[in-house]
Amino acid sequence: MPIAKSEEEWAEKVRAYLKAELRKAEVGYVELAKRLKKHGFKDETEASITHKLKRGTFTASFLLATLAALEADGIRLEDV
Repeated sequence: MPIAKSEEEWAEKVRAYLKAELRKAEVGYVELAKRLKKHGFKDETEASITHKLKRGTFTASFLLATLAALEADGIRLEDV
């Protein structure tokens, strides 16, 4: 996979990766919001998740908590 050359390209790659992980786990934004509450993200809602993924920008802690909520095995940079 080619390396992103700008911050915008990185944002798009990570956004696409996270959306693919959600599809793979068959988890929607409502369910993700419920799961994230168990990981300390008490204010996340379907709308807030929608906005973050639409923008393609979110914190590393949100990314990692989402992967934990999906019970993902890990993240490999070549998959992003």
